Amino acid sequence: MIRLFLVNNHPLILEGLHSFCDDENDIIIAGHARSGYDCLEFLLHNSVDMIVIDTCLPDIDSAELCASIKVEYPTVNIVVLSFLKEERYIARLLQSGAGGYVLNTAEKEELLFAIRSIQDGELYLSPAIKQAMSSERGGLQKNFPPLTRREKEVLSLISEGNTNAEIAEKLFISADTVNSHRKKLLAKLEVKNTAMLIKYAVDNKLLV
Repeated sequence: MIRLFLVNNHPLILEGLHSFCDDENDIIIAGHARSGYDCLEFLLHNSVDMIVIDTCLPDIDSAELCASIKVEYPTVNIVVLSFLKEERYIARLLQSGAGGYVLNTAEKEELLFAIRSIQDGELYLSPAIKQAMSSERGGLQKNFPPLTRREKEVLSLISEGNTNAEIAEKLFISADTVNSHRKKLLAKLEVKNTAMLIKYAVDNKLLV
């Protein structure tokens, strides 16, 4: 069961998010807050598995809220729900600990898929976000180390949210080999985690 907490300043959106989960057997709404500080207050006395955070909060920057949550409650997953598509803003949220970014125009099914994927340890970005981040660079690419065919295949599957085991099955290699490729990608592209790896790949159109 995924215990979900909602942070959003808009009553109608909160009502809609509640209704999204009414018929889901594996998701329960643990509560909601309309400000970042109310969220932190709730977490002092209650445990949750995941928090859905809006980017327009009245009292605290959403990236700061993500960072505070991850410092105090590192096992709590975070998904950001927003209308913003700016690459720098999204990257800052991911670097602050968000495990996914979903546009608030997404269908119910996409949000539920994102919640379950992030809970399983995967990064999730709305397809429209990937497209926006790719086009924002205006077609200019940085120089980057050449990737092998296999590394490109692994990178592509990572960006789709596949686990090491799923990638291994699809490429007919061992999970240890996939993990080795993942580590080499992080080293080659000089990034620290999967979120930054995917951001780099999108920035430089490595997934096109």
